[in-house]
Amino acid sequence: MIPTSASHESGPVPQEVAAGLTRAAIFLVVTVTPGSESRGIIRSLCGDLPAFVRSVGFRELDGSLSCVTGFGSQAWDGLFGPPRPAELRPFRELRAGERHAVATPGDILFHIRANRPDLCFELATRILARLGAAVSPVDEVHGFRYFDSRDLIGFVDGTENPKGADAREAVLVNHEDPPFSGGSYVIVQKYLHNLEAWEALPTEEQERIVGRKKLTDIELDDSVKPPYAHNALTKIVEDGKEVKILRDNMPFGNAALREFGTYFIGYSRSPRTIEQMLQNMFIGNPPGTYDRLLDFSRAVTGSLFFVPSATFLAGLGSEQATTKGA
Repeated sequence: MIPTSASHESGPVPQEVAAGLTRAAIFLVVTVTPGSESRGIIRSLCGDLPAFVRSVGFRELDGSLSCVTGFGSQAWDGLFGPPRPAELRPFRELRAGERHAVATPGDILFHIRANRPDLCFELATRILARLGAAVSPVDEVHGFRYFDSRDLIGFVDGTENPKGADAREAVLVNHEDPPFSGGSYVIVQKYLHNLEAWEALPTEEQERIVGRKKLTDIELDDSVKPPYAHNALTKIVEDGKEVKILRDNMPFGNAALREFGTYFIGYSRSPRTIEQMLQNMFIGNPPGTYDRLLDFSRAVTGSLFFVPSATFLAGLGSEQATTKGA
């Protein structure tokens, strides 16, 4: 059941979903080991995470260390019981020709951010040590900020991110699901790029595929932007207003293995927004007018999580303390 202390008269405090961009990140996805013992260990960690972040982050006060924790559909009932977030569900797999948005296992996401990679590494190490056999890691990606916030295909990423009050409006659940106010949905995908084929394209063709100028980051005019441009297909409009999401994508790679990628992570008030973006990208809008970036990039993971409020997680810690004191 949801902890009784998971609400506050001033409203639940969200996790640091809308925190500023950092120089480094670790995206850690784990699955839960079946059994009641795992449930207790995980709930206890949730309550103690803020203390972990403070302890590690105190070593570098300008490090901007944070950790956002989300939970998958399959794990929610076993960890927390009813009720469930209204739109929490498994990641929706998509396939069209050779394009495949895969769905991969993931019960818990830890999105760890800081301006120094050692802070991220230390926190991830502590989290996994505390969880022990209660979880099994299935994916760990170390992301880095690449020059002036560019991805490895050479374009600036996250240009259209909302800021301030607009960001909170875009990512935080409110009156539509009162028990989970202050929460957020997050979808993650790991993309691998064929850089050799991409870099063989003329810059002008790359710009048409992305929908922006490569050097200046200026969006192409609608009169010359093709319908398959990435930023055209990922623009979602409802009732005449664009529906925003918050991206904190990061490049990652392994030079020796010739592995070059982008870790997509998108926070939104409803998963429907990102699901529609992916539908447009992989299937096309209209069908067949798909995102030509997918001719050079392939998704190798895909998961959807719900990020409950920090107040919710703090309630788990209070619950554990009460149980120990009983």
